Amino acid sequence: MSLQINQISSKYTVKELTERDIDAIYELELGNPLYYQYCPPTVTRESILEDMEALPPKKTYEDKYYIGFWEQEKLVAIMDLIVEYPNKNTAFVGLFMLEKSVQGNGVGTNIIAEFCSYMKNAGYSFVRLGYVKGNPQSRAFWLKNGFEETGVVCHNEEYDIIILEKYINSFL
Repeated sequence: MSLQINQISSKYTVKELTERDIDAIYELELGNPLYYQYCPPTVTRESILEDMEALPPKKTYEDKYYIGFWEQEKLVAIMDLIVEYPNKNTAFVGLFMLEKSVQGNGVGTNIIAEFCSYMKNAGYSFVRLGYVKGNPQSRAFWLKNGFEETGVVCHNEEYDIIILEKYINSFL
């Protein structure tokens, strides 16, 4: 399914991020050291390029949206979105990060509320994501925004990822 990403937010300009945006993405991510405390290593321009290309198994680039939320010339948030993953009814957020100066005043909550509303209208029933176990900021943010732990924990060599999900549509 193709999304009209420019319709996700009424407040921010939403557009696909490209290599031209690397410096803005890098500055945004560098301003979030707590994230990298739990999810090493620290961001590099090369790791951003890798994130832009990363796909889960059996997914294609048509299913991936690496998007930015802009307020005029300022990148306010980034989101790595995979549609129809792990199933047709679910949108998976691989990364959502806010620019440090806008944290703590409802900006992230508003973006996620608009995003969930848009995905519901696009026919999705669930939004799923993961946070690194132990990261109190991530856990608190997602729980506050109505996401619930699924009981699924993914393991890699460096950390565990707790999977959360939010039911966004009453019509399956």
